[in-house]
Amino acid sequence: MNKLVKYIIIVFVVAAVAFLLWYFSSIVAYILISAVLSLMGKPIVDGVCRLKIRNWHPPKAVGATCALIVIWVLFVAFFSFMIPLVVSQFNSLSGVDVGTLVNRFAHPIAGLQEFIQNYLPASAKEFSIEEYLTSKISTFFTTSMIANLFSSTANFVVNLGIALFAISFITFFFLKDDTLFYNGVILLFPSRFEQQLSHALSSINRLLRRYFIGLLIESTLIMLLDTLWLVLIGLHFQTAIVIGLIIGILNVIPYVGPLIGIIIGTLIGLASQLQLISAAELLPLTLWMVGAMLATKLIDDAVFQPVIYGNSVKSHPLEIFLVILIAGSLAGVLGMLLAIPAYTVLRVFAKEFFNNFRLVQKITEKI
Repeated sequence: MNKLVKYIIIVFVVAAVAFLLWYFSSIVAYILISAVLSLMGKPIVDGVCRLKIRNWHPPKAVGATCALIVIWVLFVAFFSFMIPLVVSQFNSLSGVDVGTLVNRFAHPIAGLQEFIQNYLPASAKEFSIEEYLTSKISTFFTTSMIANLFSSTANFVVNLGIALFAISFITFFFLKDDTLFYNGVILLFPSRFEQQLSHALSSINRLLRRYFIGLLIESTLIMLLDTLWLVLIGLHFQTAIVIGLIIGILNVIPYVGPLIGIIIGTLIGLASQLQLISAAELLPLTLWMVGAMLATKLIDDAVFQPVIYGNSVKSHPLEIFLVILIAGSLAGVLGMLLAIPAYTVLRVFAKEFFNNFRLVQKITEKI
């Protein structure tokens, strides 16, 4: 009976914690984002604190301030450069004549329509590829796509201001006192686990810092490579860098993101060139763009990802692939985004608390 009561209490506590995390999800998001930024800014804090001016070393508060300023400068510089380009590109895309764009591909569309008419069931013969493409692309190339993202400018600005202030405030103290987050986690567990938790959190700190820094470098390199290839095949720099930015951001979503980025990038590239080239040049341009973006994807798969996913989180690529598939089936795109960090945390805790199992020993032997 005592065991039953104990299990009921555990389930109740877990359910209560899960409810609180969901109810205060925005605050939890601020804390997690701040934790990630503090991981990436810690080398700056350490570098500043190692400086020696006569016999004086800058305190951590100075190092944390410098790191936060660097993060803000990079953030503002990036968006000051990219937002005008993105807005200008989408404004030009909103004026695209979708009917003309679809008509440029009338011959291959007609061939595909003929295939449907001849070989697919009768129920599919009334399906018109041209009408379907026109409706879908029209939805894509409209300013309402942007308007839906910012349905209320005032609310968006207020919420963004609160989020930036909260994240900056929390990040400063995480940078100033790098044990603050650890101590908060340790307080949730019995004191007898303190040593194991401290070791686990130290390992998580090291692995996740390398992972997030590597992921940032990977996305930046992909953006630069795609921009370079697309400029070389004839696209304007403004269009090329917007496509590169979109693919670089979507690349954060493992496996699915790059493919979505290639599709969106191809549509944007074709739309930007619609009035500048003849119909005969559209198909070769499409092949060149897709080939260029696939080349970047191959470089990413062969060079970038093994270094980041293998060396940073110490996992086999097949292991990572299966984890991402499982997370995607359970929680969709969000699950795929969080799969690798969450799996890293679980592996570290499993190594500390369940290392007597052979399976745990095998999947954590490289940590």
